[in-house]
Amino acid sequence: MSDALPPFDHPSAPADVRADVLALRAELDRTIPHKYETPPNALIATWNIREFGGLTAKWTAAEDDSPKRDWRGLWAITEIISRFDVVAVQEAGGNLLALRTLMKTLGPDWNFIMTDVTLGKAAGGERLAYLFDTRRVQMSGLACELVVPPEWQQAASDHTLHDQFVRTPYAVSFRRGGKTFVLVTLHVKYGSAEAERVPELQGIADWMADWAKRTTEWEQNFIVLGDFNIDRAGDPAYEAFFSRGLRPSKFHANLPRTIFDKDDAPDKARFFDQIAWFHKDEKAMLNMAEKSGGNIDFRPLVYRDSGLTLAKMSFRVSDHYPLWVEFDLTG
Repeated sequence: MSDALPPFDHPSAPADVRADVLALRAELDRTIPHKYETPPNALIATWNIREFGGLTAKWTAAEDDSPKRDWRGLWAITEIISRFDVVAVQEAGGNLLALRTLMKTLGPDWNFIMTDVTLGKAAGGERLAYLFDTRRVQMSGLACELVVPPEWQQAASDHTLHDQFVRTPYAVSFRRGGKTFVLVTLHVKYGSAEAERVPELQGIADWMADWAKRTTEWEQNFIVLGDFNIDRAGDPAYEAFFSRGLRPSKFHANLPRTIFDKDDAPDKARFFDQIAWFHKDEKAMLNMAEKSGGNIDFRPLVYRDSGLTLAKMSFRVSDHYPLWVEFDLTG
């Protein structure tokens, strides 16, 4: 078990930590929609939190500390996650100290559900998880991992995916405001070349297109989110994933996904992370409306004046930005 983070606003906390969290809080107040009841909204996010496992019990980890994630970094993660109703998290590890400390800090109104670690060299011992605010959403019965049918593996002429998923996509259904939405999160294998990702992406697209067709017949919303490890529109991996009618949020077009993307070179950004759903004849197959969305650039708000490089910051917070969508539930 673990305890909550020490209060960042306690007089004993370092002044630079207090200043960081207050600056981040003010920016989130400005840019992230509030959790409204009238009119009702739903705030759904996805975040690949780099190597989200262990935690060093210090406000700021030293050069010789391992892991590098410290109380200061976890406070930033906690503040961001608290703004949403459900957050799909990729790269949770076998070590649950950081996750459990985060949950204790969020408080008793928050809960989580996750997979076990995925074994195998390519999978990296990762878990997929959902963190959710129980005051706002409730699980509605479904929790499952997607497994490739044996027939697909045997029918080489009909399907491009002949092996199991490296990290099995994880689906959980939630309910809020009379709306049910099935979330499917995934972390597609990266591999040494983009061509290695295409079969898995195509297989996921095939699977989800079939499932979405059956799900929407019951007026349930079906949303795919996570780290797809795709590049940009026109590349084979991107086209494979979106070949069956998935469309990304309109609010995420050209947004950077990682802290290493250059602000002045959006044409070179790689769109690893996505939140997407199926469209038919360019009409979203949802019974709730996409209202707003974006990413959260935490770089200028955390570890200010610390001299940390982006690479070092990535192990304390993350190398990926959180990506989010707000849905209007009045329809």
